[in-house]
Amino acid sequence: MERPIISLKGGVVRDESRRFRTPIDFSINPNEQIAVMGLNGSGKTILIETVQGNIYLEQGHIDFDFGTSDDHVSEHIRHITFRDAYGSADGEYYYQQRWNASDRENAPLVREMFEKMTCSEEERQHLFHQLGIEAMLDKQIILLSSGELRKFQIAKMLVSAPRILIVESPFIGLDTEARQTLEELLTRVVRESNVQIILSVSAPTDIPEFITHVYTVDDMQCGKKQTRAEFFANEPYTRHKKELDTTYRAHPISLPAPTRKPIECDEIVRMQNVTIRYGERTILDSLDWTIRNGEKWTLTGPNGAGKSTLLSLISADNPQSYAQDISLFGRQRGSGESIWDIKKHIGYVSPEMHRSYMKHIPAIDIVASGFFDSIGLYLKPNEEQRAICDEWLKAFGIEKLRDRSFVKLSSGEQRLLLLARAFVKDPDLLILDEPLHGLDCYNKERARAVIEAFCERPAKTLIYVTHYENELPRCIDREKRLERH
Repeated sequence: MERPIISLKGGVVRDESRRFRTPIDFSINPNEQIAVMGLNGSGKTILIETVQGNIYLEQGHIDFDFGTSDDHVSEHIRHITFRDAYGSADGEYYYQQRWNASDRENAPLVREMFEKMTCSEEERQHLFHQLGIEAMLDKQIILLSSGELRKFQIAKMLVSAPRILIVESPFIGLDTEARQTLEELLTRVVRESNVQIILSVSAPTDIPEFITHVYTVDDMQCGKKQTRAEFFANEPYTRHKKELDTTYRAHPISLPAPTRKPIECDEIVRMQNVTIRYGERTILDSLDWTIRNGEKWTLTGPNGAGKSTLLSLISADNPQSYAQDISLFGRQRGSGESIWDIKKHIGYVSPEMHRSYMKHIPAIDIVASGFFDSIGLYLKPNEEQRAICDEWLKAFGIEKLRDRSFVKLSSGEQRLLLLARAFVKDPDLLILDEPLHGLDCYNKERARAVIEAFCERPAKTLIYVTHYENELPRCIDREKRLERH
């Protein structure tokens, strides 16, 4: 019998705040492809860090067998986390960067980034062909679609020919086509190389066919390794998701009381002949869109169609928003209103915002920043505002996170906090860009129930972005679809 590539037996970590309830047993054998399945906050990331040897053990031991004895473990394992559609944030990222034209002028090409990496030209060309990324080599990185960027980031991990590739939330934020493409790419990597894959996922539907074994993580406990067939024969998540949906529809979630009078204007958003171009690429072309008070819209289209760009125009985060014919809440853009006049009516959550908040900030302050439309908390909320924050934490079922640091939470827990932030000022216009991505099947149902209950209030207008029809709230009654140019 071949030796495991990674074998962790009886593992108990030193850090009590990250310690599992029971000792961890985990192994990956040659030719196995592993999925780590668990709900938000269950301990998946801690398990991943432990099996890499990144967390010191108090008890138990971990062994690695990569076929060589001299190399460091880190040279054989590559780890990438997708907290949103765009992957791990780099240190130079800021909130409005995606829409700032001056940044794009100096953005490097994909080819240039690979040329900096320590591998031969022959190895690079083989990797490009294997992953099918030749067509995007001469694109600027900042202009890649989320699916293309996902390919690029995985390719970077594979340049060094690791033995193990660990990917957390591989499909988050991808449309159906991009998701299928990525799954095909990972399947190709498994079949055509010596790389073995460990995926961390929050839903059974995110487990690709090439996965051979599954570990279930639940409430800081790691279950026994199951074959793919064993896991799907017994998994409770799909059935429980349906039960929750039925429960929330029969008994809507209680929300905090309204705190503002309904806005009286008829037109919430009016856009006429809106055109956005970056260099030779047209993102939005002569777009007209009127959103009336109380309407509930879904904004659809493939990755790269311009959905997030369009939303950034409404929220005034896009520098080009003042050069377009846009009216908000009955006022023409540029007629003297400040960005804060606009934002005080809007509750907003997006992948870009998620990336910008990766700071050591207490969870309650994350939610409270919604009152001030700030990234971070620069003004101190009063007692009434803090009480409202606590109520919204309770509505989303995350009150236990109140005093914990944002960066120490799971990506799903972080997502729920940012959702709560979007609701705290009882906004007239709710803009939710992929609000459920990264959430497990239980939290998806609860969050959707909160959205539906909120939208029953008078004069609440909704713009909702998702790639998946089954994530739509029941209140949606209109659709705006964008296509890639």
